[in-house]
Amino acid sequence: MNKRNYQRELEKIISDIPAGQRPRLLLHSCCAPCSSYVMEYLSRYFDIELYYYNPNISPEEEYTKRAEELKRLSEQMNLAGKLSVTVAEYEPERFYDMARGLEHEPEGGKRCMGCYELRLRKTAEYMLSLKDTDRAFDYFATTLSISPLKNAEALNRIGEAIAEEYGLKYLVSDFKKKNGYKRSVELSEEYGLYRQNYCGCVFSKRDSSVSLI
Repeated sequence: MNKRNYQRELEKIISDIPAGQRPRLLLHSCCAPCSSYVMEYLSRYFDIELYYYNPNISPEEEYTKRAEELKRLSEQMNLAGKLSVTVAEYEPERFYDMARGLEHEPEGGKRCMGCYELRLRKTAEYMLSLKDTDRAFDYFATTLSISPLKNAEALNRIGEAIAEEYGLKYLVSDFKKKNGYKRSVELSEEYGLYRQNYCGCVFSKRDSSVSLI
């Protein structure tokens, strides 16, 4: 089976948007640095609501710090379309419930897959809650695929499965393509963004001495 080119699939979706229309996108965000390029890129075609939901992040002060950086960036960037930020309630117990028994899994293993699913499912549920309102979205997506250390194939597989379950549309991505990660580093430097040195959870902090974003 040929490996899917998610960037090409994303470009096809964008090219099929009727002239003059701007679909609404619910974009799960993990942090400001990862979101920077994705915001810059997708705001040309979509009106975006960033949804910051990351119960894996520890401690709570770190969760808040990353949320504040995301809000600051969203206010300072000069983007092509409408952009808003929603910071979800901090729910670390949901992450720890999911991770029980997986504490010693390696980074990128079953624990990380469960974390992806937890965050994307919550994003989809938020989208579903607004389905019949004037804030309804056309798609949901995540910024997570921009990281060279995140499994884009797994992320897209999880996102598409959740979308099918809920009757929603998931916007596939591999934002690291076309120098997306490099551009995110440039934007982080330009806006003086705080760049964390661990993915977010206590396990990634324990196991890593390098940045995981």
